[in-house]
Order: sequence, then structure tokens, then C-alpha cells
Amino acid sequence: MNKLKITAFFLFGCLLINCKHKEGEYHDVIEKIEAESKKYHDILMSSEAYIGDIETIEITEGDHTFLIPERKGQIKSYACIECHSKPLSDMQDDTPTRKAHWDIKVNHADENAMNCVTCHNGNDMNHLKSLTGREIDFNLSYKLCSQCHTSQFQDWKGGAHGKNIGGWAKPRAAMTCVNCHNPHQPQIESRWPVQFNSQKARERE
Repeated sequence: MNKLKITAFFLFGCLLINCKHKEGEYHDVIEKIEAESKKYHDILMSSEAYIGDIETIEITEGDHTFLIPERKGQIKSYACIECHSKPLSDMQDDTPTRKAHWDIKVNHADENAMNCVTCHNGNDMNHLKSLTGREIDFNLSYKLCSQCHTSQFQDWKGGAHGKNIGGWAKPRAAMTCVNCHNPHQPQIESRWPVQFNSQKARERE
């Protein structure tokens, strides 16, 4: 019995000696993260200051809850039913006169696959519509885009696609598809990179 006690004390002593390590050394990554983050626990971080005057709404998609810009208040001609008082089918005719939205050209997909009524609800112009005819609010237009652009949508939810406003600290706010892409012509134009100004660089030396 005494031998067992001595062996147990010996092993415990060895364990204590082996566990001693210098300051700044850790057994594993988790221990290091916990130790190094202690100094930040009392610091309140927020992206709120960067959101500024942007009016936002909160959405939840899967495991992600975040803010997006409110859109309807930014559309000059909303609400659409102020002009679209009849269903779109009643307003169409073959006269060659210039019509409303004449300057909008749809260059989004093959014209045989997509036109205005693919996304706009001809019976209720205050709403968009899904491919199955489901009503979609203009503020939630990303739901329309996500029907075809599924991989980009998954990346956007997690923050890997698109632009976050401010940063990753809560409240997280992100631009939506239409804040960066024109829904009628979503391809972003190619741009030349900013030219390095060697003269300015010399002046700064």
C-alpha cells in the first residue's frame, strides 16, 4: 500500500514538473488563443460606427444573422404601383412610341431565357417574383439572385463574396447583390489597375 502511495506521489510530482513552462509557451493552440485573448475581453468592438447613415434591416439566412441596406427607400420610382396601376399585360401594345424604362437594356442572360417579367411581377409591380411565381420583397432581392447564383449566395452569407460594411465585429452589415451589380447588366466592367506614379514616389522620399 505504501509503495502504491509513493508511486502515485512520484508520478504526480513528475506531472507538475513537466507541466511547468515558460511564460508565452502553450500546450496547444486553444490554450494559446484563450491566454492571448484575455487582454481583449474588456474591449468592446463594434462595426456600428462604420455603418453611418445607411438604413439597414436585419435578415437571417441559415446560421447567419446580419444587416443589409434597406433598398426600397433608395429607389426613386418606388412604389411602382403609383404608375403601374394596371397589370403589365394591359399596358402592353405594339405602338412604336417611347415607353417607360425605355433606357433599360437587359443584358443578364440569353434573351430567350430572360426578360423583364422573369424577375418583375407583372400583376404586382411593387414586388419581384421567383421563378416559381413566389412574391419577393424588393428589400430581399438577393433571394431572387440566389435562385441561379447558388454558390455566390452561399459565399455571400458567410462573408466571402461581396462587401462587408465596416468589419467583422457585430453588428455585421453587408452589401447585397444589387449594391454592387446592376441587376439588368450584372457583369462588372473590366478596369485598368491604378498606375504606379514613380514621380510621386520620388517626391515622398
